[in-house]
Amino acid sequence: MTALERPEIRDTGLLRQSLVIVRRNLIHIKRMPEMLMDVTIQPVMFVMLFAFVFGGSIATNAPAGYREWLLAGIMGQTVAFASFIVAVGLTADIEKGIVDRMRSLPINPAAVLVGRSISSLMHSSIGIVVMSLTGLVIGWRIRGSLAEAVLAYLLLLLWGFAMIWIGIWVGSKMRSVEAVNGVMFTTMFPITFLANTFAPTENMPSWLRTIAEWNPISALVQAVRELWGNAGPVADDASLPLQHPVLTTLIWTVGLTVVVAPLAIRTFRKRTQD
Repeated sequence: MTALERPEIRDTGLLRQSLVIVRRNLIHIKRMPEMLMDVTIQPVMFVMLFAFVFGGSIATNAPAGYREWLLAGIMGQTVAFASFIVAVGLTADIEKGIVDRMRSLPINPAAVLVGRSISSLMHSSIGIVVMSLTGLVIGWRIRGSLAEAVLAYLLLLLWGFAMIWIGIWVGSKMRSVEAVNGVMFTTMFPITFLANTFAPTENMPSWLRTIAEWNPISALVQAVRELWGNAGPVADDASLPLQHPVLTTLIWTVGLTVVVAPLAIRTFRKRTQD
C-alpha cells in the first residue's frame, strides 16, 4: 500500500492570502445579493425621501438647489455605515467558526482582517457608484474640476477605510450579531444625523450647532460639497472644522485609523485565541 504524500504548503504571502479572502467574501455577496441592499436600495430611498419629500422645506446656500447639496450628505452617511456592515459580517464569521477555520490554515492571521477590510471597502465603493448614478438622475452635477472631483471621492474612501477599522473593533468585541446591531444602530444613526448631512447647521440651536459642526462627518460632507462645487461658502461664524473641511477630514481619517486599527487587531487576536 502506497502512503499518501503530505501536500506541499507554499508560502503565498500576506497579499495573496488576503486576496483569496476578499474573493471568498465577494462570492458570498454574489450568492446573497440582498447583502448589497444597504448600499443600493437604502441610500436610494434616502435620496428620494429627502429630495422629494423634505427637500422643499429645507433652505440651503447651494447654487443649484437642495438636491445637489444633498448628495454629499447621503454619501457621507453611506460610507459611515461601512463600520456597521463590517462589524456584523465579522461577528457572524466568528460566531459560525469561519474565522477559527481560517486561522487553522497555514496563512498569516492578519490576512483575515486585511481581506475583510478590502472587501468591505469594495462594498462601500459600490454604494458610492450607485449614489452617483442616482444623483445624476435627479439632477446632481459636479461643478468643480476633475482633480477636485477625484479628491472628493478619495476622501470618501479614506473615511470608509477608517470606519471599517471601527467596525472590525466593534465586531471583535461584541459576542453576537444582535449586540452589534444594538450598539451600532444606537451610535451611528445619531452621529450621521447630528451633522450637516441632511440640513444646514445654521438654523440649529447654538449648543446643537456646535456639536454638529465639530462632528467629523460634517467636515467630510462639507469637504465633498466644496470640492464638487455643490455648496456656497460657509457662514463666517461656522466652527473651525467647517472652515477647513479637507484638512480636518484628513486629520480625522488618519487619526482614527492610527488609533483604532491597533486596538481592533489586538481585540480580534484576543477574541479568536479564546
